[in-house]
Amino acid sequence: MSPEVISIIALAVMFIVATIFPVNMGALAFVAAFLVGTLAVGMSPADILGGFPGGLFLTIVGVTYLFAIAQNNGTIDLLVRGAVRLVRGRIALIPWVMFIVTAAITSMGALSPAAVAIIAPIALGFAARYKINTLMMGMFVIHGAQAGGFSPIAVYGVTVNSIMASTPLEQSPTAVFLASLVFNFGIAIVLYFVFGGRKLIGAKAADFDGEVAGSRAAGGHGGDVAFKGFGSDMYGPRDPAGGTAVATTVETRKQLVPQVLTVIGLVTLGVVALGFQVDVGFVSITIAVLLALVSPKAQKGAVNKISWSTVLLVCGMLTFVGVLQAAGTIEFVSEGVAQIGIPLLVALLICYIGAVVSAFASSTAIIAVLIPLAVPFLLDGNIGAIGVICALAVSATIVDVSPFSTNGALVLANAPEASRDRFYKQILSYSGGVVVVGPLIAWLVFVVPGWL
Repeated sequence: MSPEVISIIALAVMFIVATIFPVNMGALAFVAAFLVGTLAVGMSPADILGGFPGGLFLTIVGVTYLFAIAQNNGTIDLLVRGAVRLVRGRIALIPWVMFIVTAAITSMGALSPAAVAIIAPIALGFAARYKINTLMMGMFVIHGAQAGGFSPIAVYGVTVNSIMASTPLEQSPTAVFLASLVFNFGIAIVLYFVFGGRKLIGAKAADFDGEVAGSRAAGGHGGDVAFKGFGSDMYGPRDPAGGTAVATTVETRKQLVPQVLTVIGLVTLGVVALGFQVDVGFVSITIAVLLALVSPKAQKGAVNKISWSTVLLVCGMLTFVGVLQAAGTIEFVSEGVAQIGIPLLVALLICYIGAVVSAFASSTAIIAVLIPLAVPFLLDGNIGAIGVICALAVSATIVDVSPFSTNGALVLANAPEASRDRFYKQILSYSGGVVVVGPLIAWLVFVVPGWL
């Protein structure tokens, strides 16, 4: 059996095992890289480790460390509360606030599941309180996370751009970012009008808040509890002397300093990394360390919150991709694909493969594998490379609405328990539609115009 076939079998086994068993696919990839590389390809361990993506490792560690500190010191919560206040109680705008905030968080470097884990409970809480369609709100959070996920300083974006930088193909980080942003925004618009967004126009949060406050007062807490308005959910005993209020103000001011510095740090990351083209990994970890020195308490436990599972996944998969390249697997697969003879059909098949596999497995992993496999096919020049990469990136990530993916599962877990079974069926139906229709639309929007 040839090394090319052996490596393909190993890749298929990795996806199957990682789907059935709770084993990190990156760990499996390191094992496969070692076994296939040494036994089938004749590579030394040093040669295998030559494919280890050191720069990408530093970037993921740096941005997730910085985000963990931002989460610890309350900066993310501050951004959410501030965004909600901006809409001044207009219920029709609350889903869009959730979309924009989640997109902003992932575009700053947070992993998509981390952003969804933070925003989903808040968003679905708003949905229940203000009678917003739960499916719409949950999907707004996930599509918002994916909208910002291909920012040049986000994990998805860094992964795609790092792979493309190692190829002779034309690349455009901005195009990939905008493709995902606009595509997911378009989906959100459709969701908004299909699931009752128009009915929310004109509704005010004060109307619902008044009902909540009245019901609490009727429950016997009217003399002790003060309702503090839209988006607060905080109730507490009145202190006539104002002592508690003063103590709270002092504590708030202490927290505000690291929060302001964190916001400045995030802005600096964008300006320095994007404006001056300085390595994202070094910039992000430098800012994270400075914030840790300024506020040691806020960084406590932040290192443990670095997404080590994603680090292992991405680094393992790209190391295995290096073995695939050495084995000639990429050229072998591309030659087989090229024999189909219809570039547009090949591009569509790639998008559907990415979508179907990502609905059950890791989007990052499938992106890390499919882009290198598509490179030789794209080098023929019969079809626009940037358009295909944009379509593949979108197809492999919009399906994260699936309840079998981390993002979909997080949203499902935060749904009201009484209606969770019905909500599961709704998500399942919606994600099935996305898998069937999404890649086709992405192909029509990004690939076909470049071919014409």
